[in-house]
Parts: sequence; C-alpha cells; structure tokens
Amino acid sequence: MGTYAAVVLAGGAARRMGGVDKPALPVGGRPMRDRVLAAVADATPRVLVGPPGIVPDGVLVIREDPPGGGPVAATAAGLALLDPDTALVALLAADLPLLTRSAIGDLLTQLTLEGVGAVPAGGGAPPAPPARMGVAGSEQRPDGACFVDADGRRQSLCGVWRVAALRAGLDRLAAERGGSLAGAPVRALLAGLVVREVPWSGDGAPPWFDCDTDEDVRRAEEWAR
Repeated sequence: MGTYAAVVLAGGAARRMGGVDKPALPVGGRPMRDRVLAAVADATPRVLVGPPGIVPDGVLVIREDPPGGGPVAATAAGLALLDPDTALVALLAADLPLLTRSAIGDLLTQLTLEGVGAVPAGGGAPPAPPARMGVAGSEQRPDGACFVDADGRRQSLCGVWRVAALRAGLDRLAAERGGSLAGAPVRALLAGLVVREVPWSGDGAPPWFDCDTDEDVRRAEEWAR
C-alpha cells in the first residue's frame, strides 16, 4: 500500500459518560486508544491528539488549539506534525476498540483503486460503490475512503484520506470561519470532498463501532472476547 500516517483524535469531552477520559477506558484489557493505535502500528508517524498521557513508544502526542476545540481543530493539529510529502493519512476516533489492521488495509486499498469497485471490503462485503460527493455516479478520483454502516451513514472518523485534500479543506474552513476551527463539525471539513464509501459485511464486529455510552463499552467488551 505504501507509506501512510495515522492521526487518532482523543480530545473529546465524553459528556454522555460523565466526562471520563473515554479513550483510556479498557476494552479487552487494553485502553481503547491503544487498541486503535495498534490497528495502525505500521503507520509513520502515529499521532495522538489529546491530553498528555502514557502512550505506546513512538507515538507523537499533541494538543488541539484550543484544548477541547473539537475534531476539526484536532485534525489540524495532527496534520501539522506530518511531513510535507505524506500523501495518505488514517483519520480515526480514539474510541474504536474493534478496529483492526485488516480494516485499515481495506480502506487503503479502496482509496488507491484504479477504477471503481474492484475489491471487496472486510473479506466479504460487496464491491465498493463509485466514489461520490453526494451525487450518485461520480467516478472522480476519491479524496478519501471511509466505512458506512448498515443504514448508509458515513463513519468519517474511521477513514483514510489524501492529506492534500484535508489540508485544503482546513484552509477553506478556516477562511470561512475567520481563522478559527474551534467547534467546526467534521462534515464541514469534508464538504465537497469525493468520498469512496466502503460497506462492511465481514465476519465479526464492525470496525467503525464507537463507544459513546457505557452500554457501548459493554457491547465492545462482548465482541472483544
């Protein structure tokens, strides 16, 4: 697949879980953020954006500006640590404890496909549909690939993206918002990007499953057994 980087976003407030350090919660005996970082162990570099803490060796840590400024501000902070020639980046939430290297490989493959829909995702999913930006049938080169759930909702923070496209989106959004990215939604960052939507129907738990509640953590524990 070639070299790719990974930016893992771990600065959320976890309001629905009482403000705990959600990425540090264990699933299967390991903090969720460590499980996400393990899924991208071959990425160079691996960047964790969030509060300082104990992380695996070799992982770079940076805080978004302002702290708690949201996923778009965190994305900007993470991308700032990448070399200028880095072409691809996995952009991931830190609360995806069921993410696997195989799932990341599917996304990388789908992003770099020549043509449309040649490789099944997840070992059993149907071929990927054409890349699109809300208009069915577009066959432009995708700017990113992300999983979609069974209802067709994009899991944008479980995706792989072209760094140049994300940087262009950050520049556009900053200009629109008077220079501040704090509080900007991810959908605004990705607006206008051509996205290859990758369905998942492989064996096991969906890699995009995120843990927003205590019940989600319990479900992830059951899947991780």
